[in-house]
Amino acid sequence: MTLKCVQSRRSWTQTTENSCLRPIDRNGKLLCPVPDSYTLKEAELKMGSSLGLCPGKAPTSSQLFLFFTVGSDVQPGTEMEIIVEETMSVRDCLQLMLGKSGLPGDRWHLRKMDWCYEAGEPLCEEDATLRELMICSGDTLLLIEGKLPPPGFLKVPLWWYQPGGSPGHWKNHQDQRNGAPSPGGVWRAAATQGAPGDLHGEVSLRYLGDLEISEEATVAELKSQAMTLFSSSGFVIPSPAFLRAWTVERKRLGRLLRINRQQLRDYKLGRKTEICLEPLQEEENLGPQDVVLRTRMRLPGERAYAPCVDLVWDTARGWTAGSLRQRVAHFCSLPVEKIEIAKYFPEKFEWLPISSWNQQFTKRKKKKKQDNLQGAPYYLKDGDTIGIKNVLLEDDGDFSTDADDLGRGTPRRPSSQDALRERSRDLGCGATTPGRPRAPEASLSIHVRSFR
Repeated sequence: MTLKCVQSRRSWTQTTENSCLRPIDRNGKLLCPVPDSYTLKEAELKMGSSLGLCPGKAPTSSQLFLFFTVGSDVQPGTEMEIIVEETMSVRDCLQLMLGKSGLPGDRWHLRKMDWCYEAGEPLCEEDATLRELMICSGDTLLLIEGKLPPPGFLKVPLWWYQPGGSPGHWKNHQDQRNGAPSPGGVWRAAATQGAPGDLHGEVSLRYLGDLEISEEATVAELKSQAMTLFSSSGFVIPSPAFLRAWTVERKRLGRLLRINRQQLRDYKLGRKTEICLEPLQEEENLGPQDVVLRTRMRLPGERAYAPCVDLVWDTARGWTAGSLRQRVAHFCSLPVEKIEIAKYFPEKFEWLPISSWNQQFTKRKKKKKQDNLQGAPYYLKDGDTIGIKNVLLEDDGDFSTDADDLGRGTPRRPSSQDALRERSRDLGCGATTPGRPRAPEASLSIHVRSFR
């Protein structure tokens, strides 16, 4: 039985000819209309499903029912609806949506909302049909202001990296251009793994503008063209070698564009990539095997760290823990056997110690396995924070801080150093510590059988 058969009374005939059935989700939102020819099984309707009888005809087999909205900030219930032919081009669909939303001008483009409910890649092929781009009924398209760059060019939003900052929140560049900025034009972003400054502090980013650049341009050319935006922002940079370029992924510092002579095309940035520029105190020319790490020296006797210092690690000899320990020890001017290092995971507020080798147990024997810090469980990459502990001054295995305990919601465990300090404090005050009562001694007999 098709869905249209649920209406059987003659008095409903005129109503059903200009109406359609639309499923209702748990939040009360009307979903895509069900075609009249669908069966209950094809419509994926189950026992207890809610349906709404709505005005308007359902799309045919050659049509698409689409939601669309203006901007990337999608509020539930504010989407507009439209039915178009699946053979319609992206350009014609854009003009149809602009007319329905009452937006003037031609400086707009379409983006498909991804599974994270964020603006995905733009629909750059304006002559392609919706079917060729695999647009389906029920998809949400976003009307984003700004004309797309010509083929072979990228329109890259640029951010200026400012260490430190006060707590705040992230806004994307569209919100910043359309909304009211904070004093000085500074916007705050969530804490990132590659953030210098306070371990749990906020990263402050300032939006500089959009840069239209060819995909064949190099990273050095990207930095040079970005410097033209600095004159109006009050930043003074001697040369592009004093800049470090990062991608911005999910509101965090992502990949490091380390090789200045490499083309942007080789990095496969995509049309929604944003770039963050970090100022440096001295020139930097990284090689393909160099990895930038943020090192933090543990303050002895305190659950805190000194300000971070960047460490460039040459991984030509391999991503091994032993190689990293050698580099860190040389960097700190300490013997390699007198340091302990750990990687910090800010999302979990946890430190994972990095040992020189790990053990792999098999059924026959136990053997050493050559470690690779790029894989599990470390997943080491550019911008990661490495904690360093001098075991000559502090020999316990605790790398955490009070802020880590607070973030995990776990009480602090007293360390051996704390116990020694507490005992010395008691002895200095003349306090006597009662000895621990000993249990009564008992005899122990061991019987060993003979297997001869």
